[in-house]
Amino acid sequence: MLAIAAAIVFGLGLLLDLLDASLGAGVSATTFLLLGLLLLALHQAGVGTAGWRGGNWRRRR
Repeated sequence: MLAIAAAIVFGLGLLLDLLDASLGAGVSATTFLLLGLLLLALHQAGVGTAGWRGGNWRRRR
């Protein structure tokens, strides 16, 4: 789920960069890039997965 959120954030950042737009003080395409990288890092660390074993919680014996 975090990877999907990261893809959406990267898409918004790309649109802001292509349109040379800014959403106010301190919010730019670079902000969206860094937020997307944070979401990808959390996804790779296993945050938000079902159970501690990466989704294999149903196979407990």
